Amino acid sequence: MSGPRTMEPGGTDVLAAGAVLWRPGANGVEIALVHRPRYDDWSFPKGKLDADETMPFAAVREVAEETGQTARLGPVLGDVRYSVPEGGKLVRYWAAEARGGEFAPGDETDELRWLDAAQAADLLSYRHDADLLERFTKLGPPTSVIALVRHAKAGSRSQWEGDDALRPLSGSGREQARQLDPLLGLFGPDRITSAPPVRCRESVAPLAQRLGLPIHDEPLLSEDGYRTDPAGALARLRELAAAPGVTVACSQGGVIPGLVGALATGAQLRGVEPDDLHAKKGSTWLLTFGPDAELRAADYYERPTG
Repeated sequence: MSGPRTMEPGGTDVLAAGAVLWRPGANGVEIALVHRPRYDDWSFPKGKLDADETMPFAAVREVAEETGQTARLGPVLGDVRYSVPEGGKLVRYWAAEARGGEFAPGDETDELRWLDAAQAADLLSYRHDADLLERFTKLGPPTSVIALVRHAKAGSRSQWEGDDALRPLSGSGREQARQLDPLLGLFGPDRITSAPPVRCRESVAPLAQRLGLPIHDEPLLSEDGYRTDPAGALARLRELAAAPGVTVACSQGGVIPGLVGALATGAQLRGVEPDDLHAKKGSTWLLTFGPDAELRAADYYERPTG
């Protein structure tokens, strides 16, 4: 099993996605396992991608279809690869919080059980699922999550005569913002913040409008603010990480690599090199934090479609 920090799956014949679905229980975290009558096995909910579907959307859809639960995606747990009659198969798994729903038995999954980690480990049918469960247990449920977004494509700087902070998104940038809305929605945002430039606020405006959430200004997350006070910008990001739940924060290309690199330094995250980080326009870093705003995982969504 590998643990990529980018969402690009690479070359393979069959793609699928799933999740270690969890919820708070009376005695700690409970894990969802499903029984598949066709194989008489116990596993995590998963399934193949539909046409034109990307991995994170498939994971949420499969959780809903096999468990009845709405899922809030968290960190990527890893990829599992094995051979099937159609060729090589790659299944990507996320940790995902159950946000409510009702299970209905069907042909693909006829039973759902909520178990503690030890019980789940005993019931799982496959070693690779046990490895995923171990990875989830080490990470633990997140204390908070920040979806750190680089703004979408803006109009040409050279052709803009006014204040650069007022330079809006281009037509392709507005399309990226429309694509970001459902992707960011998979993470279950509780609040939305943005650097002041218009192109940043416009990048998260469709999400804010759909969810009915205000967009709070974060001047330190702008390139001007970061250039003036990089330590203050990092401190502000840590303050956001200390807020329970999920924060969407839109920033700029001259800010994001430095902030993520500073958070990742010393964290020894798989696949994350603090001195070599990317932040393409319309991309998202999903940052998962534990107690004391400690960075536990960092996943890079290069495209606004996921």
